[in-house]
Amino acid sequence: MRDRLSLFWGLNELILLPYPQIKRIKTVRNENSVLKLKSRFFQGLAQYACSLILILGLTIFAFPEYALGSETRFEEKVLQVIRNNPETIVEALQIYQQQQRAQQEEIKQAFLQEMKGDPPSVIGQSPTKGSSDRDLVLLIFSDFQCPYCARVDETLEKFMKQYGDRVTLAYKHLPLAEIHPQALPAAFSAWAAGQQGKFWEFHDALFAHTSELGEPLYQKTAKRLGLDLEQFDRDRSSNAAAIAIGEDIQMARLLAVEGTPFLVLNGEVLPGAVELPDLQQLFAKVTRAKLDSSQPLPGAVESKTTK
Repeated sequence: MRDRLSLFWGLNELILLPYPQIKRIKTVRNENSVLKLKSRFFQGLAQYACSLILILGLTIFAFPEYALGSETRFEEKVLQVIRNNPETIVEALQIYQQQQRAQQEEIKQAFLQEMKGDPPSVIGQSPTKGSSDRDLVLLIFSDFQCPYCARVDETLEKFMKQYGDRVTLAYKHLPLAEIHPQALPAAFSAWAAGQQGKFWEFHDALFAHTSELGEPLYQKTAKRLGLDLEQFDRDRSSNAAAIAIGEDIQMARLLAVEGTPFLVLNGEVLPGAVELPDLQQLFAKVTRAKLDSSQPLPGAVESKTTK
């Protein structure tokens, strides 16, 4: 029994042999579509591996004559089955990925519906500007080293000048550290500036000098804004900063965000490097929907007047 158990758990090493080949998929990146929620893929691989381990383990217990006394021969058979049927692995992963995509879409739609019904609920501790009413909430998932984000930041500035009395803009950190080495340090620095009430000023300085992102710029900007430098350094290396930025990233995952910038206005999604007319059209759509939803239904009006 002990020999069979050892072989049962040892199969894990055999099954994960194709991993180096599969891992190469991680190297495929695109500037505007980098965050592919890779965890879904590897969760699928892990689930497949566990299932195969279970099947093979049951086979060992059911047919011990194939396992005991000829461990090497059995291992060779297992490897040969995997090599001869690579399409089985691919098919299993594809099925799992389809299930995951469907589940992810359900989660995303549930989040968007919640935001439509209660826009302020998604702001959390994120820095905001614009209307204090929080009736219309515009989320921006952004990366300080992303050139498209810098472009959209200029568009948002124009948009908020026009609609800032009605729209609340909330900033969500989504640093794409795999392709932007300064995205994460910049995010931590901006968050730390926010602890002293200077997030938006720091935010503007970073986007105005995207080619200079680095420690000298962070320190120079902190000094220019009159920040307490000891607190600034302490805050940006704190667990609180990591938790806050991590929560933003987790929210992006719920929305299946694949790149920056990514905007959401009261549950309506607007990804990519949007232009001012795009935002204006979305604003008109959302405000029209809110107006329609606030109008009483004809039946409700009629029943009220007949009482």
